[in-house]
Amino acid sequence: MSEIGLIGKKVGMTREFYKGGQSVPVTVIRLEKARVIQVTDETKRGYKAVQMGFGSIKSSKVTKSMKGFFSKKNTQPKKHLKEFRVNNLDNYKEGNEFGIEIFKDVKFVDVKSKTIGKGFAGVMKRHNFSGLRATHGVSVSHRSHGSTGQRQDPGKVFKGKKMAGHMGSKIRTMQNLEIIKSDIDNSLLFVKGSVPGSKNCQILVKKAIKNTKKLTMKEKIEAIEKLKKIPDKKKKK
Repeated sequence: MSEIGLIGKKVGMTREFYKGGQSVPVTVIRLEKARVIQVTDETKRGYKAVQMGFGSIKSSKVTKSMKGFFSKKNTQPKKHLKEFRVNNLDNYKEGNEFGIEIFKDVKFVDVKSKTIGKGFAGVMKRHNFSGLRATHGVSVSHRSHGSTGQRQDPGKVFKGKKMAGHMGSKIRTMQNLEIIKSDIDNSLLFVKGSVPGSKNCQILVKKAIKNTKKLTMKEKIEAIEKLKKIPDKKKKK
């Protein structure tokens, strides 16, 4: 069941304290319950997949074709539909619901969201350019990027050239973020560190795709406490 993910909203940032006094910055994510809308076999598309529905939406905002789709599936209209490829379909049936409990035994997750949009930005802000010289003939163009193309051959600016333009507002994935704690009653997930995006932005949370061997904060604190106790035992002897 950990192969699927959940969509949630970014509530904001806070911090958690451990018994030893260690402070850890965390991002709070409110996850929504997901409903299985459709199960896809290999015979249909050549792969196994589960289509999940998230969030509620007014029927007046749903198109006629989608109304017919949801009525066939005997479910209320959903705001977002997301397909997840899975290895085994035995755990999924149409109408089943999954919540934050799927991350019960998961230590690390991958988080996908859209970064904050910065609008039109110059090259110094967007690409960390140093700019032109402050003296010796440079006039009015101190923060410009300089020349971008060549001479007659090839006589054009290549695609992907670092120039001024729209900054931010792009889909980004943060991998191997540690789950500090979870509040099942309020469907809140506390993830270590920062997550891309502004408050109330849509976030996709999935089990970490990489097999990481990182230690969790609890394991690190326990290891430090064990090291502190070793010299005390030697002194007693």
